[in-house]
Amino acid sequence: MIATEERLFGREDEMLSAVDSVPEIQMQQFLIFESDGLLYGADVEYVVEIITTHSVTHLPMVPDYVRGIINLRGQVIPIIDFRLRLGRPYREDACIIVLDVNGMQLGILVDDVAQMVAVPKTSLLPAHDHSAQKLISGMCSLADGSTMLLLDCVLLVES
Repeated sequence: MIATEERLFGREDEMLSAVDSVPEIQMQQFLIFESDGLLYGADVEYVVEIITTHSVTHLPMVPDYVRGIINLRGQVIPIIDFRLRLGRPYREDACIIVLDVNGMQLGILVDDVAQMVAVPKTSLLPAHDHSAQKLISGMCSLADGSTMLLLDCVLLVES
């Protein structure tokens, strides 16, 4: 009887160690937003907050995609119209996603914020080198079958 129990428990231990040896899938979280009918994902490590009501102060002599600045709890944050930055038509009603990249905060006007998703890192595909959209670092398919373009937040702030 004891030998049978040792074999049973021995098999259970082997099964548990086999389960423990399965590599954990690395996930990356993105905030999905929409702009001009396309879905984009911003890495959540850069997202500070989402603002739906805003008053943007216009600045003279700046590129057309720079809509102005906002005062967010005493901090002045530049606002970029994401549609205009990508060469798309202007849209009046939009919300702001505030990003913080290497200590610099920047707001981007987007059409709508959809959801936050976790995506396996293995499903992220790099963008083509000759891509017309320089602010896109890659893409991936989502569970619902749609495609998300990966926003390069660092490049957005640097450009």
